[in-house]
Amino acid sequence: MTAAVVIYDGSCRLCQGSVVWLSRRAVRGRFEFLPCQAAERRARFPWMEERACLEAIQLVLPDGRALSGAAAIPEILRRLRGWRWLAPLFGVPGVGLLARVVYRWVARHRHWISRLPGSPRGCSLRARRHRHRRHGRNRPGDAAR
Repeated sequence: MTAAVVIYDGSCRLCQGSVVWLSRRAVRGRFEFLPCQAAERRARFPWMEERACLEAIQLVLPDGRALSGAAAIPEILRRLRGWRWLAPLFGVPGVGLLARVVYRWVARHRHWISRLPGSPRGCSLRARRHRHRRHGRNRPGDAAR
């Protein structure tokens, strides 16, 4: 298999975190990652509207087909170590519909989700307090909390 190109919103922390997660699990050479906002994306895929790749992940397969959002997930899973077994589940009646609904909800709320504690590359107030305490830098009022 040659590399498929994952096109994602480069300004979204959840999307950036997802790319990191994918790259750590991907079979070597199966993916190339490209931010939607990159000039290279516009040059290589001029037919792809920026609005489309800001609204949902785009997966351009080696044969030139493009999959968008939830439709890209099974093909992405097929290219990950330890996750391939999930791809056939998307063929079970109802799973594809559920995946589309969940994907749309997450995509619409991704900037809010990225601010939640524990989200990829997000920084919660609680995490900042923990870092300050760990480094011996209590801030005023921290002891009372």
